[in-house]
Amino acid sequence: MAIIGLGGTGAYLLDFLAKTPVREIRAFDGDWYHVHNAFRSPGELKEIELGKKKAEVYQNRYDNFRTNINFIPAYVTSDSVEELNGISFAFIAIDDGESRKEIFDLLVRLKIPFIDVGMGLDKDTGLISGTLRTTYYSEENARDLIDKNLAPFSNIPDDVYKSNIQISELNALNACFAIIRYKQLRGFYCDDNPYLHSLYNIDGTNLVSENGGN
Repeated sequence: MAIIGLGGTGAYLLDFLAKTPVREIRAFDGDWYHVHNAFRSPGELKEIELGKKKAEVYQNRYDNFRTNINFIPAYVTSDSVEELNGISFAFIAIDDGESRKEIFDLLVRLKIPFIDVGMGLDKDTGLISGTLRTTYYSEENARDLIDKNLAPFSNIPDDVYKSNIQISELNALNACFAIIRYKQLRGFYCDDNPYLHSLYNIDGTNLVSENGGN
């Protein structure tokens, strides 16, 4: 199991997956841990953690919780074939569209199914609104689904997510949607209406899902 990105949503994904019996979790992030990360992720902040790599911070937090969580302080790129050797499923939780495209292409090439999560937030009315997205790319339909442009492959200018830190509940909820979908795929939760793509609208508090068709 791979988690690509240990920002707000990725950190919650890590916390949830650490409580499952998956054989190994491999978590990737080459970024540094700063104060705003503490406002978007689970757990307390220790001053000594500031300025360290996120991978190092979370390794220290989870080392005494379970075995076989391996943290890699590096970004996943098109050359990360060896680093993903043995991975059977991946979660992508990053906010860089160009990097997302590169990672998508790599996972498709390696025939690794994955779930990608994302947020589209705005403050057009003065209050934060927008959408949380969860998209499942299976080995069979990944390329067709990528062509539908359900996930952004470019960066959003003036993205609220990059400037507002009081959205940890949105990070946690986005991670919840992803974990629930994964557990449905693994036969843990009931899955009477299989779907590939879901959107949660914050302002309307409604969830829309679809099977990826036209």
